[in-house]
Amino acid sequence: MVSPERPAVVDSHVHFWNPAAREHAWLEGEAQLNRPFGPSEYAEAAADRVDGVVAVQADCRWDQVEDETSWFGTLADAEVPVVGIVAAARLESTDVGAHLAWLGTQPLVVGVRRLLQDEPPGFATSDALVDGVRRLADHDLTMDLCVRHHQLADVTELVRQCPGVRFVLDHCGKPSIRSGEYDAWAAELGRLAELPDVVCKLSGLLSEADAASAATVPAYLGHALEVFGPERCMFGSDWPVCTTAGSWRRWWDVVEELLDPLDADAKDHVLGRTAIRTYRLSGGDRGDVA
Repeated sequence: MVSPERPAVVDSHVHFWNPAAREHAWLEGEAQLNRPFGPSEYAEAAADRVDGVVAVQADCRWDQVEDETSWFGTLADAEVPVVGIVAAARLESTDVGAHLAWLGTQPLVVGVRRLLQDEPPGFATSDALVDGVRRLADHDLTMDLCVRHHQLADVTELVRQCPGVRFVLDHCGKPSIRSGEYDAWAAELGRLAELPDVVCKLSGLLSEADAASAATVPAYLGHALEVFGPERCMFGSDWPVCTTAGSWRRWWDVVEELLDPLDADAKDHVLGRTAIRTYRLSGGDRGDVA
């Protein structure tokens, strides 16, 4: 591990999976990713730059999500410790209460994610989903928002309807960097950032770009950092998905260059303190990386 003399670094968005153990239908079209990825491979990629990771659900079959969550928990003492889990939860389901109660028995679970990126317009503000999201406050669980840029207005309304719930926007809302669409995304992101219960992951943008547009990625990151501020931004690698467009180290370098003009306190927020505070990673049964 890195020196304990400096503030903790947390990678807030890491995926682990084993296609032989659980079915991830989306991997069938991703030849580079359709194999097991675990802590050993992550440790090699990150080269001891982080103190802990948040394991985020990887869209396995719905009847396997509790098995996935339990497996994440067994990785906590691996080469790169899992200090928090963002588990899958079908928040619109009628039995979501039982699932959230079960998640409460898993000491590393700090939040949930219900993938929204492929859902139709209006789904994010449907009564069933809103009711499920509101339940998270009673369980002290966050909600990760994985959406595409055209859904930002919908999730802004979702956040407004769920006071007391902490939200984490994954991948800066997935702007369409390849097509150069910036202004509409930037405006919607700014409106979402006006709501204090949302923080933003500086993650995933290499996958939204291509060779021709990769040079514009810092502009998108910079806007997210500006509208949310360092105290509401957190570093996330989106490993191993990031390997389809580069590497863990390449993304680290992009974020490090973005943070270079900031003072040490602001950098510490982005690289660890925001994740620790938002996901309640420090203290109790959820580990201590502070």
